[in-house]
Amino acid sequence: MPQGSSIRAIWILNSLDAVVFSRRFPVVEKRWRGACKESSTDGGLNDTVFPLLPSDSELAAAFVDRKRREGSIRGCGIRVSQSAKGSDSWVDDPITRHIIGIYISKEKEGDGNNDKNNLLWPLVLHTKGHFCILILPLVEPRHLKAYARLCNRSDCGNAVGVEDSISSILLDLPSITGAFMAAHAIGDIITGDVVEPEVVVNASPSVGGLLDSLTGSIGISSISSRAKPIAAPVASSGPTSSAVTGTVTSDANRTGSRPLDKDALRTFISSSMPFGTLLDLSFPNIISIKANGFSSSDLPPSDLKQPAWKPYLYKGRQRILFSIHETVHAAMYDRDEIPDSISISGQINCRAELEGLPDVSFPLIGLNSDKIEVLSFHPCAQVPQQGVDKQAVMFSPPLGNFALMRYQAVCGIGPPIKGFYQLSMVSEDKGDFLFKLRLMDGYKSPLTMEFCTVTMPFPRRRVVSFDGTPSVGIVSTTEHSVEWKIIMGGRGLSGKSIEATFPGKVQFAPWKPQILTPSSLAFGSITDEDSDIETDGNNNSMVNVEEFLMEKMSKDLHPADLEEPFCWHGYNYAKVSFKIVGASLSGMSIDPKSVSIYPAVKAPVESSTQVTSGDYILWNTLGRCPSAVAATKV
Repeated sequence: MPQGSSIRAIWILNSLDAVVFSRRFPVVEKRWRGACKESSTDGGLNDTVFPLLPSDSELAAAFVDRKRREGSIRGCGIRVSQSAKGSDSWVDDPITRHIIGIYISKEKEGDGNNDKNNLLWPLVLHTKGHFCILILPLVEPRHLKAYARLCNRSDCGNAVGVEDSISSILLDLPSITGAFMAAHAIGDIITGDVVEPEVVVNASPSVGGLLDSLTGSIGISSISSRAKPIAAPVASSGPTSSAVTGTVTSDANRTGSRPLDKDALRTFISSSMPFGTLLDLSFPNIISIKANGFSSSDLPPSDLKQPAWKPYLYKGRQRILFSIHETVHAAMYDRDEIPDSISISGQINCRAELEGLPDVSFPLIGLNSDKIEVLSFHPCAQVPQQGVDKQAVMFSPPLGNFALMRYQAVCGIGPPIKGFYQLSMVSEDKGDFLFKLRLMDGYKSPLTMEFCTVTMPFPRRRVVSFDGTPSVGIVSTTEHSVEWKIIMGGRGLSGKSIEATFPGKVQFAPWKPQILTPSSLAFGSITDEDSDIETDGNNNSMVNVEEFLMEKMSKDLHPADLEEPFCWHGYNYAKVSFKIVGASLSGMSIDPKSVSIYPAVKAPVESSTQVTSGDYILWNTLGRCPSAVAATKV
């Protein structure tokens, strides 16, 4: 059977475990049945493989049965005492929380007993909002047989390279990756989270002279120029009161929060995976095609092949915009026994409004292998092997905004905010704290910090009063936090560093201990995508890995709302928020003057960079804090 990314069926279930949407692909299913027929003489295949797709009611019943058997929607992912042979948890691998198998109850002809060997695998499981998305990719029958053997072997655990290990099976299945991508795209559509990467336009001249007048870079506000067919004019939306200055907005329709939009789903599925074969999972592209259609003149030159990511040609004012976005994550401890941790995740976003099917190339500065830890490119890019600091990148740009490159790197300059935070509870309801920070130490122009705010959250304590004066900035309080604005908008910090100190006292309302059950400790307010809030009166003895871990960690601590999972009574921290513009912290940069287009065309090029804080945490030096232990090389 040919390899590739093909989908046999899609199901979407709601919170009541009812199928609200399904789609089957007969062309792919015909290939599956043919493969089953060819392999039917090989080792009792029919006792393991279910050659037919189940009905919606059969799938829903099997899904509920698996949830009851595994203890939650995703299951444990590890073998526990309650695990049964044939179940996903019996395989003893966490991947089985995301790639699951279910047993379809079917009656054999001439037999009134249900056949329990109708295994449907691999089902890619993705939860988004109140929906569970199940996607069944096309695999070979031998892969299904191999997984069925894993579900019934006596030993447990997993190792890469071992014959019939789950890792070895999945590495041989590229369709699994495609199914995950499709599941995430569908999840974004049904919850209205479809957005394109942000591309920021410089509000000041970047190249100078005539080129700046061509780009219109002075005073650009909320440009949203949609790529359209050649016969149609280019639509442009003006600034709105809610628009952010200097941002190119997404072409995607904002679907918002609303019930399941089956028309949008059908349009996306029909266009992105016709006959079950994955082509283009870009929802903005598909919506644009539906809205604009094609014209007779929307044809590429006969000597060029039109890529899937550019379904029609752009016509209008030509330009290229690059934006480097970096997010800094840090855990600052100020302890000799625990080293500080800082990392950068970034991406280069692009919007290339170019007519025809040109190739764009430029030297990307900063690809030093000592700084860049992880690197990936958009499928449209061609990149030589990494190894030197400057690397040529060539790509055939798709329509709209897209992420040309994603990377993880180390911070070559040092942390933008360093120092310490101390909080000491002098009584049960009163605490003394001290901040001593240094901002932009070692940072030089053009790096500019536009704003910086430090927040002390107290989600389980109500702030009654506050006393303290910082050396710089202003302070405000809410019911459950103290906020220190060190640098405010319009007062950027550039070309110098400053030291900021903030001693103070905070008074809380009297503490009221709460008696919580282990289950409420584990599942009190989990609302994220990986939530497994499921109860079943018939299966109270089933162990769930989240419940076990949370109960163990919360044994001697007063828990906070799990929206702030680290902010327990013993885990005190302050969170820093900031924004830096002018250059990247990883050293990644693009010189607009070095960008070339083939065939040659006069198109202005702009490049901008911004760095924002992610989880930038200052842990209380006087309190308890979690930390990771570095792996030792053997």
